Amino acid sequence: MPMKLLFAGALIALMAVPAGAQQAPQGTPTRIRGTVEKLDGQALTVKSREGQQVMIALAPNVTVAYLVKKSLGDIKAGDFVATTSSKGTDGKNHSVELRIFPEAMRGLGEGQYAWDLMPESLMTNATVSGITGAPQGQTLKVTYKGGESEIVVGPDTPIFGYGTGDTSLLKPGAAIFIVALKKDDGTLSAARVTAEKDGVKPPM
Repeated sequence: MPMKLLFAGALIALMAVPAGAQQAPQGTPTRIRGTVEKLDGQALTVKSREGQQVMIALAPNVTVAYLVKKSLGDIKAGDFVATTSSKGTDGKNHSVELRIFPEAMRGLGEGQYAWDLMPESLMTNATVSGITGAPQGQTLKVTYKGGESEIVVGPDTPIFGYGTGDTSLLKPGAAIFIVALKKDDGTLSAARVTAEKDGVKPPM
């Protein structure tokens, strides 16, 4: 697993912990996509997209986030965004989904690295440095530590912002995305969950 990807997952898992209380993460960042089967106290049982039943121990102060629909017009220079992309026939990276981070999440998982939403996809967490028109929509110029990139965002690309919810969103059948920490004994824990709300499912 690329080192940048390990750091990104660890940052996501730690985001909800106050800065003064953060400790080095214990375990391997592990992405989980699926639907909630049940929440029993702090034990969340999920049916993963691979069809497996997975139990995650949630932190006592777990942050539950949800996504809010946005549009191309909501993206502006200086925004810190995250986007999954895939290579188009034109050789350019085309956004599959894009999320505008709130200021408190600036710098989270910064960089560009392999992603597993779909084969040969990339995740780019970066600051928008410019926006230009393109035949397919708009092209975002983005910068991150050690690099820069251009990503085409089409008119049909799903674009979201973040909202903060609570564990009431973790109801059976709700879609979730989690970067959990997997310990040597196989147990999983997480400090943050992105959950479905009002039919809007985490696309990443």
